[in-house]
Amino acid sequence: MKILVDADACPVKDIIESIAAKLQIPVVMLIDTSHILTSNYSEVISISKAPDAVDFALINRTSKGDIVVSQDYGVAAMALGKGAYAIHPGGKVYTDNNIDVMLMERDIAKRCRRAGERIGGHTKKRTSADNDRFTNSFTMICKKAMDQNSIQ
Repeated sequence: MKILVDADACPVKDIIESIAAKLQIPVVMLIDTSHILTSNYSEVISISKAPDAVDFALINRTSKGDIVVSQDYGVAAMALGKGAYAIHPGGKVYTDNNIDVMLMERDIAKRCRRAGERIGGHTKKRTSADNDRFTNSFTMICKKAMDQNSIQ
């Protein structure tokens, strides 16, 4: 079992490493070549800047029971399809019960943008409440994954 992070612009890398270190779970952070990331805990893998290269590299390294951290609903859906756990940096846990709706909403928003409509407002600044929500959800999903992996 390992934690895989789509680390480009991921705002919770430090939280992930802190929790993973306490629970002794290995972490792999994937970035594209336009980013620089160093870590004393995680394995950092730099991937081509090609479109979706990091996403596909992350999924290719994902196995059943792993935990994937990504803002991308498509990556989350593929991780769930492989039997992995998936969580958004905002703390939302992706599940088989919610991913289809999220993908559908993403598709509708994409179609609206192509038609020239403005979708959504400005991005809100991250707060300590956001970090607390992620910390709680991430800790829960790590413990759940550890329990499930110990059964197998």
